[in-house]
Amino acid sequence: MQIAVLVFYFAILIILSVFGAHRYFLLYQFYKHKDDKIRPQGDFPEPPGVTIQLPLYNEMYVAERLIKAVCALDYPKEKMEIQVLDDSTDETTEIVAGLVKEYQGKGFDINLLHRSKEERTGFKAGALAAGMEKAKYGYLAIFDADFLPPENFLRRTVPFFTNPKIGMVQIRWGHINRTCSLLTEVQSVLLDGHFVIESTVRNRTDRYFNFNGTAGIWRKQAIVDGGGWEHDTLTEDLDLSYRSQLKGWKFIYLPDMIAPAELPVTIQSFKTQQHRWAKGAIQTAKKLMPIIIRSKIPLKNKVEAFFHLCANIAYLFMIPLSVAIFPTVVIRRNMNWGQMILIDIPFLLLATFSFGAFYLVAQKHVLKTWNEKIKFLPFCSAIGIGLSVNNAVAVWEGLVNKQSPFVRTPKYGILDNKKEAGQKKYKSNRSYLAYIEILLGLYFTATIFVAIDSEIYLTIPFLFIFQFGYLYMGVLSLMEEHKWIPALFRREKTLTLAESKQRI
Repeated sequence: MQIAVLVFYFAILIILSVFGAHRYFLLYQFYKHKDDKIRPQGDFPEPPGVTIQLPLYNEMYVAERLIKAVCALDYPKEKMEIQVLDDSTDETTEIVAGLVKEYQGKGFDINLLHRSKEERTGFKAGALAAGMEKAKYGYLAIFDADFLPPENFLRRTVPFFTNPKIGMVQIRWGHINRTCSLLTEVQSVLLDGHFVIESTVRNRTDRYFNFNGTAGIWRKQAIVDGGGWEHDTLTEDLDLSYRSQLKGWKFIYLPDMIAPAELPVTIQSFKTQQHRWAKGAIQTAKKLMPIIIRSKIPLKNKVEAFFHLCANIAYLFMIPLSVAIFPTVVIRRNMNWGQMILIDIPFLLLATFSFGAFYLVAQKHVLKTWNEKIKFLPFCSAIGIGLSVNNAVAVWEGLVNKQSPFVRTPKYGILDNKKEAGQKKYKSNRSYLAYIEILLGLYFTATIFVAIDSEIYLTIPFLFIFQFGYLYMGVLSLMEEHKWIPALFRREKTLTLAESKQRI
């Protein structure tokens, strides 16, 4: 039985180490290509027309800020068509209707396209498809409600389309409210890893990368050739990106151009977002990996597509790994330090240190004060582990084809005050998973006591990471559910558009 437990435990570590080794590969490629510059091959004699799509659903706190930011873009307004794709069922529709009328009076070609509840098929994908049917122009820029497009967005991205092979241009996400709380600090570090390293490497090495659903601009024909917007997955952007690139379209990524956005400020909103992304990626993998494998694209693209689309499968292994740690600690209590180090160091280097190195490098290339973010790396690891219950359920639902609606991430327009989120209208759904997370946290508390009693001190810091991650997720979820959110920050107001730009 002891041998079986150890074999099971180390088999999981080997699987997770494969994903860790891939992070080292990405880091190597990043340092090799980080200084590669991509420039347009020319410019248009006259600025082409662009349709800007703003998909909204119950965004009363941020819709005004978005519309004002889009109307402030440095681009001839006679060349811009703005579609407010509103599927809202609350006051948002009234708010945006007033803004649309105001900016129409200022000479903007802006229109409100509102779908009723009965017409709201396909969620965001359906709204974008409906808008594209009425779009005047052949280029479609897309911004979600919580984003602030930089004023020169169109001036810098449109010239890339002078190359007839370019189908989409994506810019990097920024974070307006990264200092709001520990949760937003961690999210910013995790997202920076994706945008600074993963997207840069994939694009600069001619591998496939994806449109991230917002802060990008498409050539309409690339969408059409890819099969159009489909809503059979929860990540319609990832799905379309791969289908379009499989048709031969090339994408461009601009990491030095940033569109700041609001990070989720509540734990339930964060978990809702992560559930959607994890499940949608697995749905896309099931849908497209067979096509990718059979295609004639280079092998490097097929391998990277696997790591990209299937990375969330690792969460399925985190739960059995967590359960196996306690008996493993008990079994190994009689091993000497030399034996433990010899066995554990390779797994630490692959599965653990690669995580820290990956996100530390991303911070170094994002912030001048990157060294101040080192303290958040253990929390990134802990919260990533704490997410494993939430995301493992999402992956399982995707694998077994359990259908679920597109659940939006609530946006509050909040920059620095978490307490204010508890007073806002939009709430995420309650979840029984919080109780499982707390039980796992208590399980690791017991494991820590066993490790101390057995004098296995080398494992204790890692056990604390597991304990904190699960308890953080579970306890905060219950606190929000019962509306007990502590006032951790002094700032009481939501920043205006002008204040947001000043901060950025």
